[in-house]
Amino acid sequence: MNKKANTLLFVLGATVVNVIVMMLIFLILFVLFARFLAPGLSPQIQQVVMLVIFVGSIVLTYFIYHRAMKWLSQKYDMEKYFDPIFRRKR
Repeated sequence: MNKKANTLLFVLGATVVNVIVMMLIFLILFVLFARFLAPGLSPQIQQVVMLVIFVGSIVLTYFIYHRAMKWLSQKYDMEKYFDPIFRRKR
């Protein structure tokens, strides 16, 4: 396989893994909230907390993805296997 195909497969795979990690984090935070905090809160506060949980899962996923890419780039030479996605303007 060439570099372009490797890059495409990596981006697709990383996107799928990123979405799965986000869903898992959201479900874990949701279950913890529903089990321990939700029964004692009003519905309006529960909606705000759900929004915070959703945004928090996105932020946590970003940090996990960033750390994983940093670790992978230190472990492997990315330029050897992948084509740059964005080219510099001339």
